[in-house]
Amino acid sequence: MPETLIPPYGGALIDLMEPSESLADLERYAATLPSIQLSERSRCDLELLATGAFSPLDRFMSRDDFDSVVRTMRLANGTVFPIPIALPVTRDTRVEEGKDVALRGPHNELLAVMTVDEIYDWRRDEVAALVFGTNDPKHPLVAEMASWGQRNISGPMRVISVASPRDFRDLRRTPREVRALLAKRGRANVVAFQTRNPIHRAHEELMKRAGAAIDGVVLLHPVVGMTRPGDVDHYTRVRTYQALTERYFPSERVVLSLLPLAMRMAGPREALWHAIIRRNYGASHFIVGRDHASPGADSAGRPFYGPYEAQELVARHAAEIGVQMIPFHELVYVEELGGYEEASRLPPGAKILSISGTQVRELLAAGRPLPEWFTRPEVAAILGETHREKTKRGFCLWFTGLSGAGKSTTAELVVSRIIQQGREVTLLDGDVVRTHLSRGLGFSKEDRDANILRIGFVASEIVRHGGAVVCAAVSPYRAARNQVREMVGSAKFIEIFVDTPLEVCESRDEKGIYAAARRGDIHNFTGIDDPYERPVAPELTIDTTSATPEACSDAVTAVLRDRGFLH
Repeated sequence: MPETLIPPYGGALIDLMEPSESLADLERYAATLPSIQLSERSRCDLELLATGAFSPLDRFMSRDDFDSVVRTMRLANGTVFPIPIALPVTRDTRVEEGKDVALRGPHNELLAVMTVDEIYDWRRDEVAALVFGTNDPKHPLVAEMASWGQRNISGPMRVISVASPRDFRDLRRTPREVRALLAKRGRANVVAFQTRNPIHRAHEELMKRAGAAIDGVVLLHPVVGMTRPGDVDHYTRVRTYQALTERYFPSERVVLSLLPLAMRMAGPREALWHAIIRRNYGASHFIVGRDHASPGADSAGRPFYGPYEAQELVARHAAEIGVQMIPFHELVYVEELGGYEEASRLPPGAKILSISGTQVRELLAAGRPLPEWFTRPEVAAILGETHREKTKRGFCLWFTGLSGAGKSTTAELVVSRIIQQGREVTLLDGDVVRTHLSRGLGFSKEDRDANILRIGFVASEIVRHGGAVVCAAVSPYRAARNQVREMVGSAKFIEIFVDTPLEVCESRDEKGIYAAARRGDIHNFTGIDDPYERPVAPELTIDTTSATPEACSDAVTAVLRDRGFLH
């Protein structure tokens, strides 16, 4: 059990949250230091570093570890660790080797003091290609990495807080606490189940069968840090997990605990990483599903990873990491058996019942019950509380194209059409946003990305609360647009490429901006001396040279109707 776990995973867990000096002294000292405000991703990483979940790591990775992990999936000392855990900073961040820096949380609260041992450059394209197997900006982390700093910093830390969210405090346990809880169950084997989704009857059956097969305890360990935008929120999910474990699992056979992980959606590498993390929490076995931690399809519509690559990678390293891989076999409900069976073992002519994800969402939106063979009634009731009719759900229309392409004109017409349907809608026009939300930003690539991500953040919040938002901005860089897609959620994001040729845009230029750019009076102007990266697979392409604004707006509202956002 936890006391006999093999090193380096789950051995003597590190504990970075015991600074030698008093808290008051450390806070006074930190007030004299330069500060870095951590992103939510880095804050999640700090929490799991500080509690030992990323053992054997005790800091954000050094250059040697980072380079080795990127290229070989191993730390510099040869220990398997497939995902780089680094702290990126911009070039203008005030850090010096040999000096201390304060790490702060979202509200500027002090989290830790780091003594900076190393500052080193890293190459985004190389890391993306080797870790994620792609540089396609449709991959959520590839898109996000475009906004990360160009340097990483590393060094020992004195951690005083991890700013862990205050919800479900009794379920937010450290590896040490989970291992102690598992030890009280008195069984040698523990099978961990990773999820970022609600659990239905097939998943429940799989967990029970896996636990019985090893005569062990099920560690239901859902991710409640950063998952994919558009996922069911963790508040709803955790309530369903509680209902399920309290009513349908023997208490001595299950432990529900939450994992504050920032996922990378890295497919096979992520699956191996998940297994190592669960070893640190006390698991001896780990269930790996088909398409584990998959980010979906690339720009060409193909899956980023093979369906069973994750299972194969974890199985190859099982002995080394001390975790046995249990594959997630497809289970189907067989009507005559009144229960679930593996699809590969179905008797000839067996009648199976199935329901698609779309059907599930439609039933929930209509307030109709989900079938009991598919999900427990308690779970269905909780999910039903949070689902609304699709025509009342949030969505984002994102118009992109050159200056003068006709984005704003079409967007304004679309807004009026949406309002006519009885929906409230917010218009975020690029020029207006720059006057208010993004005042002070210039036109460097970094500032342009910052402007687009600000618009994207506002849009994502509107959509999250069920609102409709129409955005019209040049947004020249593909990676930033895809990052906004991930912020909003791909199912609720509709990219509209206003594909108007440059010469037409110039002919419409009443303010003479293009002419000034041609003369060199204006620099970094999109289409002249700064590139516009055309969308690879937009949901809709329109050309305002061959269609009237009314026809273009008709095409946009038709997409909204097809997707169910408008009647």
